[in-house]
Amino acid sequence: MPRSIIIDTDPGQDDALAILLALGNPEAIEVIGITAVAGNVPLALTSRNVRVICELADRADITVCAGADQPLLRPLVTAEHVHGKTGLDGADLPEPAMPLDPRHGVDFIIETLMTRSPGTVTLCALGPLTNLAMALIREPRIAPRIQEIVLMGGGCFEGGNITPAAEFNIFVDPHAAKVVFGSGAPVTMVPLDTTHKALTTPARVAAIKAIGSKVSRATVGWLDFFERFDVQKYGSEGGPLHDPCVIAWLIKPELFSGRPCNVEIETTSELTMGMTVVDWWGVTQRPKNAHVLGHVQADGFFGLISQAIARL
Repeated sequence: MPRSIIIDTDPGQDDALAILLALGNPEAIEVIGITAVAGNVPLALTSRNVRVICELADRADITVCAGADQPLLRPLVTAEHVHGKTGLDGADLPEPAMPLDPRHGVDFIIETLMTRSPGTVTLCALGPLTNLAMALIREPRIAPRIQEIVLMGGGCFEGGNITPAAEFNIFVDPHAAKVVFGSGAPVTMVPLDTTHKALTTPARVAAIKAIGSKVSRATVGWLDFFERFDVQKYGSEGGPLHDPCVIAWLIKPELFSGRPCNVEIETTSELTMGMTVVDWWGVTQRPKNAHVLGHVQADGFFGLISQAIARL
């Protein structure tokens, strides 16, 4: 049976590929719905971008809800310098025709978890964790009903990418991250330590381009735009493809390795705000509250992406 998931996201080119990876694997993944959150760009654009991606994949039937337009306690920080003014710069795609579902994204998450059987819905968080935290705060009974929360965020030994200490998704709403990691729900964390091993090398991008479809052309346009920032920043052969790792973990977990750890979120220091303090070596007695991934087999990962794009 396919894994039933809700994708919570702030597209973002890498978010777009994560959504396409999910939609291109219907035998493994059932996308119940997608909730948008403010992050890479403001909510008006992230909720637009989700629908652009769904229509590109000919899946205008997907339920899409707009969620939180700002973090729980801090001003919104966005990343147009990485993703462009629309969040999906790099591909010229039409404005979406499909409507937003009238429900708030937080209400959709709560309703879905409370009406479906316990342990049958996975939450896949590709952006700041505001929507998930709001749902857990508003209806604490959902926590034990969640099959798994798989999130892209944080760093272990890699540090941060928006500050020296913090990864962007966690930094945008560290208080929300603290709620999620403290919820008691099973959490799998995909940090920068993993995603920085999934680089968009020229050969991997060429394999996607060779597919020759409208989806592959849009994907290559997104990657060409998106990777420019990280290649310049890190001096690497390609940019790290962060968010699709969340979906790939669900489809083919054998591509990844990691271990249970305690993860705490820094919310008081401006110097290290949003830092994920990962007890990788078990030097504290704090309970292990997350499965933290540390490695991905990059060629197998990109093979999954190419296969999914070819099927859309």
